[in-house]
Amino acid sequence: MVASYAGHIDCVKELVLQGADINLQREPLSLSQSGTTALFFAAQQGHNDVVRFLFGFGASTEFRTKDGGTALLAASQYGHVQVVDTLLKHGANIHDQLYDGATALFLAAQGGYLDVTRLLLSSGAKVNQPRQDGTAPLWIASQMGHSEVVRVMLLRGAERDAARNDGTTALLKAANKGYNDVIEELLKFSPTLGILKNGTSALHAAVLSGNIKTVALLLEAGADPALKNKANKLPAELTKNERILRLLRGKEGHRKSCIFD
Repeated sequence: MVASYAGHIDCVKELVLQGADINLQREPLSLSQSGTTALFFAAQQGHNDVVRFLFGFGASTEFRTKDGGTALLAASQYGHVQVVDTLLKHGANIHDQLYDGATALFLAAQGGYLDVTRLLLSSGAKVNQPRQDGTAPLWIASQMGHSEVVRVMLLRGAERDAARNDGTTALLKAANKGYNDVIEELLKFSPTLGILKNGTSALHAAVLSGNIKTVALLLEAGADPALKNKANKLPAELTKNERILRLLRGKEGHRKSCIFD
């Protein structure tokens, strides 16, 4: 395990030839790493030569850590695309999940690993498979600001309005964080700009965050500044920022003018 973690391929070879048990699992010295194998450690650290060698002597992809982790999940979480490819070619289950429901695709999306994301999707990963709390890969990529990953997943059929259990969507989280590149990708797929199940809108979130460009993007996309949230508040009532207020009032005035005309 130590040699595999460190990538010492010659040591790994010698130990295996001397009879080391390839599939031995680590005992619970720490909860997070309990149940790990040499293959898991090599995959986690991106040592593809070690991974390939271990497979040649019967390493199994099926062993899990105490939190449900597998070699594939570890490699995906740390962005090791060559290792992910090797694991998949040797029978790793692309639908592996941590016990909280996080998939390999979810972990790759969370880390912003574009190449891993593409490989997993082309290998059959479910783009809309959520974690137990309802968080989908698109949501987590948006929340982390990974616009290229967001773009790829949308093109592969990610549900643009998929909401987490708390009612928040990818657009709302991106608006809250001010990730304008993510917002621009999401807007290409016409996400909901109105009030969400959690009683607020992306525009309300953008106003609260104080990001002027984010507010402008949403208004240009058609977000309605006259919508009230569950607290019966207009977006303009959530800020004292004069530049944002001018944007909101200007849009509202334009809307009324169009209606009047």
